[in-house]
Amino acid sequence: MAVPPNPHWWRGGAVYQVYPRSFADSNGDGIGDLPGVTARLEHIARLGADAVWLSPFFKSPQKDFGYDVSDYRAVDPMFGTLSDFDALLAHAHALGLKVMIDQVLSHTSDQHAWFAESRASRDNPRADWYVWADARHDGTPPNNWLSVFGGSAWQWDTRRRQYYLHNFLTSQPDLNVLNPAVQDALLEEVRFWLERGVDGLRLDAINFCCHDVQLRDNPGRGEPVHVDPTAPSANPYAWQVHRYDKSQPEALDFLRRLRQLVDGYPGAAMVGEIGDEQGLALMSQYTGGGDKLHMAYCFDLLGPNYDAVHLHDMLARQQALIGDGWPCWAISNHDCVRVATRWGGAQPDAQLLRQAAALLLTLRGSVCIYQGEELGLPEAKLAFDDLQDPYGITMWPEYTGRDGCRTPMPWQSGASDMGFGSGLARPWLPLAEPHRALAANKQWATVDSLLHHYRRLLHWRRTRPALYAGTQTLLPSDGPVLAFERAHADERLLCVFNIGAEPARYTVDHARWALARWAPGQSCGLRQEHEALLLPAHGVAFLSSPTST
Repeated sequence: MAVPPNPHWWRGGAVYQVYPRSFADSNGDGIGDLPGVTARLEHIARLGADAVWLSPFFKSPQKDFGYDVSDYRAVDPMFGTLSDFDALLAHAHALGLKVMIDQVLSHTSDQHAWFAESRASRDNPRADWYVWADARHDGTPPNNWLSVFGGSAWQWDTRRRQYYLHNFLTSQPDLNVLNPAVQDALLEEVRFWLERGVDGLRLDAINFCCHDVQLRDNPGRGEPVHVDPTAPSANPYAWQVHRYDKSQPEALDFLRRLRQLVDGYPGAAMVGEIGDEQGLALMSQYTGGGDKLHMAYCFDLLGPNYDAVHLHDMLARQQALIGDGWPCWAISNHDCVRVATRWGGAQPDAQLLRQAAALLLTLRGSVCIYQGEELGLPEAKLAFDDLQDPYGITMWPEYTGRDGCRTPMPWQSGASDMGFGSGLARPWLPLAEPHRALAANKQWATVDSLLHHYRRLLHWRRTRPALYAGTQTLLPSDGPVLAFERAHADERLLCVFNIGAEPARYTVDHARWALARWAPGQSCGLRQEHEALLLPAHGVAFLSSPTST
C-alpha cells in the first residue's frame, strides 16, 4: 500500500540549502547550475534531508548573485532553463525530496520591468510600486536610514527627482509592499512556481518587506558594544536601532495573504528569514496562529557566540516567546562565516563540530543545513582580488564579506577541480585547497566521518517522535552544560551537551534516566558515576526514561 503524502512534512523536517553557483557545474563554465544540482541530488537524499532549498536561479544581473531578480518567472541562462528546473524537480521527487525555492519579495533588481516603469515618471501605473520620497529642503535623503551594505538606504533618481529606498544595494530598489497592487503582483509570481509543482518557499529577508509610512528616523545607539549577528560592528548599520525601516506590523497582513495562497497547494510550506535583533519575537509573530508563515529562522545561532550561557539564554527567551509558532534553526548559510570557523576558530575541534550537529538536530523545530556543513568545511580565505561579494569589497578589510562560505563544493578529493565540474575553467570563486581533504567522496568512504555523523543523526531524528514533533523543556543552567528534555507521548529523551573545552560533570537522577546507548551522535568516554554524568570536552549524551520505547 502506498504511503499517503504528509502535508506536515515540514514540521520537524530537515531542509538542505543548495547555493547553485557553487554546488556543481555541469557545462564547465566555472559556475554551478541546475543540471549540476540534479546530478548531485543523491548526496542530499542519502544524507537524510527531507527537502532541498534552492537559492535564487532566476533571471538577474547578478549584482547580488541572484538576490536582485529582474524576472521572477525566468531561469537565468547561466543556470539553465525552465526545462532544467522541471527535470530537477522531477528527479528530487523521485528521490523522495521536497523542493523549496527562494522568493525575494521585498525588493527587485533595478533592471526589473516594474522598476523601469516606476522610475519613468511620478504618474505612471506603477509609480508607487516602489518606495519613493522627496528630498529634504537641503537635497539630502528623507531620513537617516542606512543600507545593510553600507551608506544611505536612499538613492537619488534624476528622472523622478526623488529618492528611492534600497535596504541593500542601490541596484536593489525596495518594493512598496504596502500597496495592495504590489501584493497582488507578487502573489501571482509565487503562484507561477506553486503551479509548477514546488513544495515550498524560502522568503528572503521577509521582515524588510514593509517600512514606516511616516519615514521616521531610526534612533541611534552609538558604536555597538555587543555582537549583532545581523551586521558586523565595522558596519555603521549596526549603530542604529532599526525601529522604522523594517519589521513593521503591516507585514503580517501580507504574510496572511501569502499563507492563504500557499494553503491552496496541499503540502506546500514557507520558511521565512528574519534579519532583526528581535528575531526571536518576530519568529513568534510571523509563525503564530497558523495563518502566516509555517516556520521562520533568525540569526541567533548564526553569530560568533557558542557557550552555554548564550545558548541557555537564547533558548529560554525562545521558549517563552514562541507560543504556538514554529522555529527553524540554522547554524550556517550563504550569508555568514562557516560554522566550523565561526565557532571552532582556525583549527576547529572535531568534537565541537559533532556536538554542533547533535545540538542542531535535537532542538525543537525544523532545521536548515547549508551545503558543506555536513563536511565540516572551514571558511575559505580569499585575497581581495578574488572577492566577488559587493558587501565584502565595501567593508574590506574589517569585514571580508560572504565569499568565504560560497566557494565551490568539494566532491572528489583527487580531481583537479575537486569534482565541482569546472575542469580547466576558472571557477567563479577559487577552490579552497583546505577543503580537498574534506571532500564528499572521502567522507562517504569513512564510516566515522562527520558526514556519516550527520547522516546517522538525521535518520535517527526521523524515527523519534520526541525529536521531530515533541515538546522541549529547557533545564536549569549548570556551568558549561546545556540540557533539555524532549518528550512525545510516552517517549522521553534527555539531551545533554558540555559546551566547554574541558570535561564536565552533570547531575542526573539515574532512577529516572539511563544512557541511551542505542542513540547515535554520543561522545566516547561518557561515564555514569553515582548521581553524576561525566562528559568529555564538547561531549554529548542522550538519556532515555525507562518508560520510553
